[in-house]
Amino acid sequence: MKTLKDLFLNQLADIYDAEQRIDKALTKLAKSATCTELKAALDFHSQESASQVRKLVAVFQCFDTKPKAQRCEAAVGMLKEAAGIVTSFKRSPAINAALIAAAQKVEHYEIASYGCLHEWAQLLNNQRAVDLLQEILDQEKAVNNQLTQLARNSSNVEALGESCVCGEEEMAEQTQHGQHRKAA
Repeated sequence: MKTLKDLFLNQLADIYDAEQRIDKALTKLAKSATCTELKAALDFHSQESASQVRKLVAVFQCFDTKPKAQRCEAAVGMLKEAAGIVTSFKRSPAINAALIAAAQKVEHYEIASYGCLHEWAQLLNNQRAVDLLQEILDQEKAVNNQLTQLARNSSNVEALGESCVCGEEEMAEQTQHGQHRKAA
């Protein structure tokens, strides 16, 4: 008979795989962003994902289990969709809004996963795992809030294609990169 601990370890293996995939994908997404704040946010979250993977290893250890990744079909699908969005909206005024939407889908999945794991770790009476999972959950929620603010403050308006709310320095950088691409 399968127990809550079995379910916990199953889902822990799932998010362990997801975090490793997400870490690799964030770097690619960041390169596609034209807004320096979005690039920085995605790069920072990539660094956080790497630390989250280490925390997940510690959670496995809290349950005297070796870290094991189980292919996360949800992450595979969301990251495939994100890659398609980048391809479809590359060089478009909507690229940053599209990247934020793709990243937030992933964030919401992570928030849901870590929320469940956190609750289950409490029921399994493993305080160290509870604390580690709460740290990760707080980080995921903070990233989601940051992405929401970036979308509201600039990217969604830019996506209209009627005006750019990026700073003048950022617009000059984008123009300069565009000229370099044409010359290449």
